[in-house]
Amino acid sequence: MAKTARRSEKTVGVVGYCRVKPHEEFPPELSLKDQEKAIRKECAKRGYELVALYSDAGLPETQGRPALSAALASLNEGNGSILMVTKLDRLTRSMHVAARVLASAERGGWTVIGLDSAIDTTTTEGSALISVLAIFDEMERKLIGEQEERPDLSIRRPTPKVGRPSTLSLDIVERIVAARKSGSTWAAIADELNNENVPTAQGGKQWYPATVRHVANSADARQ
Repeated sequence: MAKTARRSEKTVGVVGYCRVKPHEEFPPELSLKDQEKAIRKECAKRGYELVALYSDAGLPETQGRPALSAALASLNEGNGSILMVTKLDRLTRSMHVAARVLASAERGGWTVIGLDSAIDTTTTEGSALISVLAIFDEMERKLIGEQEERPDLSIRRPTPKVGRPSTLSLDIVERIVAARKSGSTWAAIADELNNENVPTAQGGKQWYPATVRHVANSADARQ
């Protein structure tokens, strides 16, 4: 949505841009009405003329920002020399996009003013900020590239063992393995251990064929 006005040849022309996101919870000063009011007030304070006012109201990101595109096109066509926003995040929250917009402004001969920050490219400090943002933009893209190429060197901790620790002596383990190798069945080995009242790995009193087999298989896996 755009609101336009006639511009005198001797005044500085301003293109204002306002935005609210869909379902955005914002303080009163960020509503479209208050953004427009703040831009008009600043133009009057500086003696600038508000040539046009563009607003993107509640559009999802998938639909882009047609009003911003129209505002930038108007500036590039010479209809105004300043793009004014109340807050830089109304223009963009991305340093990458901000750097591109400021670079476009420098090439097109128009400037950007953010009322909430030091973004004012009509000043020497504001112009220097273009270079700073461009540097951080380049650094950001390089860091993203490095992270995508960097191998995963994180230390993976072993999975903790569940249950009580084994109290079975090495002698009993070797005895079970040797008995199995000599041809004894799992049931025969279990009966022999039960007859001698040998406690199980968890301190129990009853050996079962499956328990004996587990001890032997675990011993084989450790070798």
